[in-house]
Amino acid sequence: MGQLSFEDDCVIRELDSRYYGFLDLSNSKNAEIRNLVQQTITNLQNYIANGQVHESKNSSDNKNAIQKFEPETQAEHMENTSSQNNDETKPFDKDANEKVSIINEKPQDEHYVNALCKLGHLHLLLGEYTEALSAYQKYLRFRENNYWTNHAFIYGIGVAYFKLRCFKWAIKSFQELLYLSPNFTCANEVHLRLGLMLKHCGEFHIAQKHLQLALLYTYPSTFSELQVKFQIAHLYEVQNKHKAAKDGYEFLLNEKNISLELKADVYRQLGWMYHCVECLGEKKEREANALNFLQKSIEADPKSGQSLYLLGRCYAGINKVHDAFLAYRNSVEKSEGNADTWCSIGVLYQQQNQPTDALQAYICAVQLDKDHKAAWTNLGILYESCGQLRDAYACYLNATKQISFQKSSLIRKKQAIRMKKDTIGLSKGLSQRITFLEGQLSQAPLPSITSKRRQLCSIEEAWNLPISLEMNSRQQQTAQMLPRQVTKQSPVQGPPPPYPHSQLSQSPIPSKRIKEDGTGQQEVTHNNGQTSAPNLINISESLNQRNFNAMPESNKNSEQSVVDTFDDISNDIYKQNETIKLERLSHDALSNNEDSRHDYIGTDNADLLTTFKIQMDSKQLMAAVKLLPIDEPPVHCTILQVNAPPPSPPDCPPQKLTRDQLLPPTPSVHLENKKNAFSPQLQEFCLKHPIAVVRGLAGALKLDLGLFSTKTLVEANPDHSVEVRTQVHQSPDENWDTSQGKRVWACISHRSHTTIAKYAQYQASSFQDSLKDESDKGFPGSQAMSDSDSKDSVSNSNIVLKRKKHKINSKMLRFGTNVDLSDEKKWKPQLTELQKLPAFARVISAANMLSHVGHVILGMNTVQLYMKVPGSRTPGHQENNNFCSININIGPGDCEWFAVPDAYWGGVHNLCEKNNISYLHGSWWPVLEDLYKENIPVYRFIQKPGDLVWVNAGCVHWVQSIGWCNNIAWNVGPLTARQYSLAIERYEWNKVQAFKSIVPMVHLSWNLARNIKVSDTKLFELIKMCLLQTLKNVLHIQEYVKSKGVEIRFNGRGKNEASHYCGQCEVEVFNVLFIKEQEKRHVVHCLSCALKLSPSLQGIVCLEEYRLSELQRVYDSFTLHRTQGLAYTQ
Repeated sequence: MGQLSFEDDCVIRELDSRYYGFLDLSNSKNAEIRNLVQQTITNLQNYIANGQVHESKNSSDNKNAIQKFEPETQAEHMENTSSQNNDETKPFDKDANEKVSIINEKPQDEHYVNALCKLGHLHLLLGEYTEALSAYQKYLRFRENNYWTNHAFIYGIGVAYFKLRCFKWAIKSFQELLYLSPNFTCANEVHLRLGLMLKHCGEFHIAQKHLQLALLYTYPSTFSELQVKFQIAHLYEVQNKHKAAKDGYEFLLNEKNISLELKADVYRQLGWMYHCVECLGEKKEREANALNFLQKSIEADPKSGQSLYLLGRCYAGINKVHDAFLAYRNSVEKSEGNADTWCSIGVLYQQQNQPTDALQAYICAVQLDKDHKAAWTNLGILYESCGQLRDAYACYLNATKQISFQKSSLIRKKQAIRMKKDTIGLSKGLSQRITFLEGQLSQAPLPSITSKRRQLCSIEEAWNLPISLEMNSRQQQTAQMLPRQVTKQSPVQGPPPPYPHSQLSQSPIPSKRIKEDGTGQQEVTHNNGQTSAPNLINISESLNQRNFNAMPESNKNSEQSVVDTFDDISNDIYKQNETIKLERLSHDALSNNEDSRHDYIGTDNADLLTTFKIQMDSKQLMAAVKLLPIDEPPVHCTILQVNAPPPSPPDCPPQKLTRDQLLPPTPSVHLENKKNAFSPQLQEFCLKHPIAVVRGLAGALKLDLGLFSTKTLVEANPDHSVEVRTQVHQSPDENWDTSQGKRVWACISHRSHTTIAKYAQYQASSFQDSLKDESDKGFPGSQAMSDSDSKDSVSNSNIVLKRKKHKINSKMLRFGTNVDLSDEKKWKPQLTELQKLPAFARVISAANMLSHVGHVILGMNTVQLYMKVPGSRTPGHQENNNFCSININIGPGDCEWFAVPDAYWGGVHNLCEKNNISYLHGSWWPVLEDLYKENIPVYRFIQKPGDLVWVNAGCVHWVQSIGWCNNIAWNVGPLTARQYSLAIERYEWNKVQAFKSIVPMVHLSWNLARNIKVSDTKLFELIKMCLLQTLKNVLHIQEYVKSKGVEIRFNGRGKNEASHYCGQCEVEVFNVLFIKEQEKRHVVHCLSCALKLSPSLQGIVCLEEYRLSELQRVYDSFTLHRTQGLAYTQ
């Protein structure tokens, strides 16, 4: 093994993860570079092995520890990804890394550590993803305290996880990368992959945001603009936005430079949409369009077995059985025969009364995919129709094994496809059949020699007996693509497929119906990998096969093919870049390049950052900024401490709690008089606890709560708008899946709007109905039950809950939420009454941070009202930017509260992830037992009329009304270091999560520096650090903009003008605004997004809100106040 030449060494040093997708080392034209990469890998492995021999003397179990973080098999990766609970592979889990037994080791030298990272890069470029991941994770062990400075590493490990389908960790790494470096060289690739993965996880809104951002970049790309627009159109389709999807697909077809492959994909999507979606026209016309588009898809891509398969489905739907058989056969001929195709063939045979052939087709299906529940169900129906009950029973059991998992994967999507009653009824129908057959088999005599001959061979015999030559050859051909089935492998959880209708009654195949008494025959279930409904077939299998080209074929089972439509990076795009030549760099150029590339961790950058300290005055700061480079855009601006890692959810406190400690008593105080309400001890009491109840407040202060009653509201402003949430009625401590009969976290609701007067009528009629029901039943009315969220989601109303011995059918309720009371002209009496509250609880107060924002933030520094019927739910959440909250129950009914201390919010976040729900974007109602198992305590208490609930900073809480009541609420920000610290931490974490912070913390911090004097040292340091970081960023941006030859115009700020957010990424934009006209509107952009639109900033108008002299004055004037300040006043 020879040493590398100087030129070869320069080439290898240049290579890192950013070349992934642009440099095709499998191409013969790049054979020289490939050989060089392989030789270098061998050298690095030998070097690292020698280092590990030395390392093992200090830690004998290092090897095993490392392996803990590596995937054992590709199938295990698929399983972990399916549940989104991959706890075995945590690239950024600091505590887990500490368990690797290297805490007491002396750190390895830089060359050894950097060799691990380089090894990961080279394996990645060769498409060896498992080896790349292993090397990256070993590197991470030694860089856990500063890995975030190496952006190429974060990108590389993100790509490795993406290709290995560990999406949870790929998303985490890509989000951190964009947070750290929005202008990263491959940021467009990152946005695309994030969009695809978030679509896969059902986070459609954020997925669309990332896909649209991917379109903005002018960087070199491994994907085309049309491919991204195809994904956006498909995103509309999976959300049932059929018109937008149709428009998107038709726009693509009108593009002159569309490729044949993409054209085939678009025609296929359109064809299946016309087949499935009723709103696209009359059935006869739709079927004609469907056949036409699918045939055009086949013309564009004759090798597409998927289009042929769907064409067969359409023919079957109009009873053209012969044509359907031909299409299915041609699909198999294209070597894309899968479990779905064989299941459909079985359905046709069964309907043509050819049970033996149907049996063989179903056996082919379940041998290709042992978890194909539709095939198992149909096979059971076939056996039952032939009187072979034991075999039918076995098949039904196999089918029900998968229903539970797959239905949960659908119901957990917060904006999932609407599930029809017939679909939900499938599991119930199977349960009925299984129960019925169990009863029949328990009474049936044992089979004997003289028994009647069976029409079909048993399931065991069918599994092992040879089948027809044609079927056998095709099955073997496909099986070769799937070398081995891992028995414990779960089906892949994908996004709701693009064919949203799932009613069995809409099946295009005429079928038998099951009788309501459970004794009749079940209808034949069409092949499908996700639900029994025929229309939930994913028609973009070919996209998966082309674009997951690095995935082992063992992972490309039919379950995967019907649940996802990733259009990652197609091979034809690779070919455009496969002959990229690497420049031979000189040694000097190489040494200058390393720091900017982040291949090796240097100290220069860290030393430079540490020179920025809050002790600097503005002149020193300006002088230091002038030393910063301006050839590249300014790096990410954080308002946290210098060199702080990317924010992430904290670990829960390690102390093991007893059962009593998991159910702590709620801190509460009862006020006797006004003096008690205004005592400093009350504020101290509230600030000391995660949540507190102040009872008797209304009586002590003589608050007229009648001003907020429904009657008064109607009299004052009957036409005032009310947002309505339609929810499912459930008991406070339960949240049931609508199809499985088990407790889940996902909440369900629909959003609409009405007026106060109309909701008041509903509220009154609901009360009257309850009295009538109570009178009719002879016992107290049914317990309040509901289901809600703060986002739109799907409503399913046919769950049957069992409580004690009563079966309670779900009923829907309407919750009137977010009634805006900010208008002082409309609501003057109400707002005046609230001035009776003590200063720390008032909406507006000098000691309230939110009063210093300078503009309205609805629901935070203004009052909002909630109008409730029993069961109205506010799902789990922390307040925006972790500010404190005030909530007063107007009555007449009670509310029940649940709360978790802020120290445990990371644990709640992890449970949301385990349940495939976004902590920030999703809607969830925790299962209490899940919290207790994770050692998370829960406060639980009743809020009576006149009670004030104080929700301290960061407290996680969820609320349900027990009776008919109204509530008023708003946020406050006490001037404490804890409140400010939690607010800026959430502000930064929101950036990582692409979640808009509605409190502009930078703007607020500068206003606090103008308006108040701070005597708390910690609070002063936090605010001063924010001022330092943002002023440094403003100065650096201005220097960079001037270097581009762009004029910065002074614009100023209007009175009460709202803070500005980027129109693309929604981060706060402070002082330097980049304006671009879009669709006749002037849209504000941050620097990063402005550079995406125009790298030279030409055509962008740059405006300044504050003159530098003013910012410098505010910065220098903000000093620590040595006497008792406002922070300790009321």
